[in-house]
Amino acid sequence: MSTVRDLLRLGWPVVISRSTQVVVGISDAVMVSHLGAAAVAATTTGAFNAMAFFILPMGTVFVVASFSSQLFGAGDLRGARRYGWYGLVLAAATQAAAVSSIAFLEPVLARFSYAPDVRALLADYLALRLWSAGSAVGLEALANYYGGLGNTRLPMIAQVVAMALNVTGNWLLIDGHLGLPAMGVRGAALASTVATSAAFAGLFAVFATRGRVAGAARLRLAEMGRLLRFGLPSGFNWFLEFTAFLFFTNVVVAGMGTSAVAAFMSVIQLSSAAFMPSFALASAGAILVGQAIGAGRKGEVPRIVRTTFLSAATWQALAGVFFLAIPGLLLAPFARDPGTAGPLLELATRMLRLSVAWALFDAAAATLSEALRSAGDTAWALWARVVIAWAIFVPGSWLTVSRVTAYADLVAVGWLVLYLGLLAAALYLRFRSGAWRRIRLFEPAGR
Repeated sequence: MSTVRDLLRLGWPVVISRSTQVVVGISDAVMVSHLGAAAVAATTTGAFNAMAFFILPMGTVFVVASFSSQLFGAGDLRGARRYGWYGLVLAAATQAAAVSSIAFLEPVLARFSYAPDVRALLADYLALRLWSAGSAVGLEALANYYGGLGNTRLPMIAQVVAMALNVTGNWLLIDGHLGLPAMGVRGAALASTVATSAAFAGLFAVFATRGRVAGAARLRLAEMGRLLRFGLPSGFNWFLEFTAFLFFTNVVVAGMGTSAVAAFMSVIQLSSAAFMPSFALASAGAILVGQAIGAGRKGEVPRIVRTTFLSAATWQALAGVFFLAIPGLLLAPFARDPGTAGPLLELATRMLRLSVAWALFDAAAATLSEALRSAGDTAWALWARVVIAWAIFVPGSWLTVSRVTAYADLVAVGWLVLYLGLLAAALYLRFRSGAWRRIRLFEPAGR
């Protein structure tokens, strides 16, 4: 089928792009693991907490792909390019906000249940990592702009460069090589910051250079308003879901001890190996959805969504087979410190096996959420996540996990399975309702 070919053509560069992010996260954890559980907990949790600063504007600029794909389908390339610039405006604002927040890191972290050594390392990590906030959002803005046009290879190149720079930087800075100082956890943070900033600078240079050929873009305040109108619900969608997971990690899991934090975050890194390619396929499917809607072919959308889900679910199922068959082998790189390896591996193995249960729910939720976002149906999905995450998942996990004396780790992961299952069901019912067919992302006069 042409949909499968188109999905794979668009999807494989996005899979590589998202997979590079997985490699970066895993390499950060593995390359500090010999420093002990505190270093693993601080580095992995630091990266997770840094996303709290990035996720709202990053989720907002995801809608750039919705506009650029629909405008591309409608034949308006200049209009699509303007939305790339609007995404960059948000990236600049993110940079200013993130840097100004660094002074508040220590008092904020003091409110959570981390051990003192983990908290100190975490503050050091974030103080460096937040300097790349604008670059991280800018990379997503331009990746979504080019993705909407069907060019997923250029953003892939930028992400591969970022991965190579990050891993090399880790080797140079964590233990100190080639005469550079051994910075430990701070070295992992600095490597990520430099790599992200350099990759964004390269992709922006291409975008700006090609713009000289296309002609200067005349930005319009009304269009920026439309991007925020549809993008902010998307951004808060991601932000509120992510902060629910952040609360879960910083309060529910952190209260179980350093080994539990290190084990849980190690499982999250491995689970990303299944989620990121699955999300990449969902994003590729969303591009096809947007282009079909822009070209006036809404009747093709259900078939595109069905094919996308089957592709994403197949990948998740394949990853789940490995999680069940060889969990110890997969987790071994995260547990290289002899003093903490035993408890970490025991906890992480149980968590990893149970994480397989959320695989199909994860694939369904990602596929449906991206398709609805591409159609401009962002506000309803926001409220669905608010209710499920903050009225069910957060209070439920908080009230139950702390009261469990045995196998609290399995109860905690069980709440994640329930959350994703409820979310997938809600998004499916919304898509089946057909409400997305009545949404107009942009006005014809603005083409």
